[in-house]
Amino acid sequence: MTKNDTEIEELTQRLIKFRDERNWEQFHNSKDLALALSIEAAELNELYLWKKAEDVNVEKLKEELADVFMHCSCPRSITLTLSKLSSIKYKLTKKNIPLTKRRTQPRNITSYETIFRIITAVYSGYGAESDS
Repeated sequence: MTKNDTEIEELTQRLIKFRDERNWEQFHNSKDLALALSIEAAELNELYLWKKAEDVNVEKLKEELADVFMHCSCPRSITLTLSKLSSIKYKLTKKNIPLTKRRTQPRNITSYETIFRIITAVYSGYGAESDS
């Protein structure tokens, strides 16, 4: 585990303790967390609405990014940690987009197959294979 992974895990544990001290776990089901995350992400997007990127309020940006991170870091099941989910996504992206398929221009991609693979990996043991 890297230093960054350890820091994320420690922060996640602090957030879970904060949640549990307030008896909020009862509200942290997957549906409500997904909705809360979506709302926080929309608030983040709203900061950029009708503005140039460099005109964003940086302090508000930090606050909204923290909200998004906190909702990602406080799952109902402690086994679904941010580092485990990120590792799964990294492995899938590395597999699905090898260097030979990389693009130099952005494009709009919607991939239900990738979402299905992530869900499958989560339920089958978090993609236990190495990242190489």
